[in-house]
Amino acid sequence: MPAVQSSPVPSSPGEADSLSAPPPVFSEVDAAALARQHFGVEGTASKLTSERDANFRIRTQGGESYVLKLSNPAEERLVTNLQTEALRHVAEKDPDLPVQRVFRNAGGTYEEILSDAAGQPLVLRLFSYLEGEPLHLAPRSAAQRRNLGSNLARLTRALADFTHAATHHDLQWDIKHASRLWQLTPHVEAGEKRQLVERVLTNFDRQVTPVMADLRTQFVHNDLNPYNVLVDSQDPAKVAGILDFGDMVWTPLVNDLAVASSYQLALEGDPLAEAGDLIAAYHGVLPLHEIELDLLYDLIAARLATTATITSWRAARYPENNDYILRNAPRAWAGLAAFAAMPREQAQENLRRLCGLEVR
Repeated sequence: MPAVQSSPVPSSPGEADSLSAPPPVFSEVDAAALARQHFGVEGTASKLTSERDANFRIRTQGGESYVLKLSNPAEERLVTNLQTEALRHVAEKDPDLPVQRVFRNAGGTYEEILSDAAGQPLVLRLFSYLEGEPLHLAPRSAAQRRNLGSNLARLTRALADFTHAATHHDLQWDIKHASRLWQLTPHVEAGEKRQLVERVLTNFDRQVTPVMADLRTQFVHNDLNPYNVLVDSQDPAKVAGILDFGDMVWTPLVNDLAVASSYQLALEGDPLAEAGDLIAAYHGVLPLHEIELDLLYDLIAARLATTATITSWRAARYPENNDYILRNAPRAWAGLAAFAAMPREQAQENLRRLCGLEVR
């Protein structure tokens, strides 16, 4: 905690630079000194796992904990600020949502600009530390999935009127860019796996691309995977934290639900049997338009194809980091296989029933 953020396939030279740049190098002694100097927080620091940033947990003698984050120097400043401002906005719109709070520094701002050893500027921030058990380690239940859906809908609703100059922020992980995956399919193992991906991409081009402009768009979290969620250790059905706003994008809001649903699929029988709990709960808080509900099957499949394709590409490019890169790949491939066995029309009917809409 906080969970590491997923890394997109570069869609621009700047994005490629940010992916290949190593995390900034700071020691635990450095981190404790920065917390004291810039935020007036006296405590001990311990390093947290992160692929791109330098993150530390700061513990005070009084028992309080914070997260000190030093951003990767290659990350665009506007994108860093997008995450900061989004968290501030959510705290104002829905104070009870379990997301991190960002604190002012001694100068009264939320972002302090420092330099690393090479003289590159980076952003220093201090966040609240959320207690809880990572979702990927916790037992699953229908109640948990419903709570995930309702919390995600609340987060989407809280961000509905959020504006920021980073609407251009471009990530391949954004489902709206699924058609770009065609250029990466040669990196997918030839045979059944590649055929699964190509089938999904063909369907996306036919069903989603022509109506993309008709969908509601806004900033969304875009990465509600089990590594970015904390649950109450005493009550695993209760969501205790939604972490990592590093993949935020301006995109059709239903894409955010598709991302979350892709991690809640049943791998035997109806793949939407379990994800349906999350989807119905989301719809109960933030009702989906009919066109959005009818595209969910296509969008979830596109997210699975995105995960499978990007991880195949990145694993070949960065073999030293395969364990991290491939951690979600097996479920993505299993989900794609399950989706391939389910007719699109059947999925649409099932989703309509779940959300109380008339079946066509």
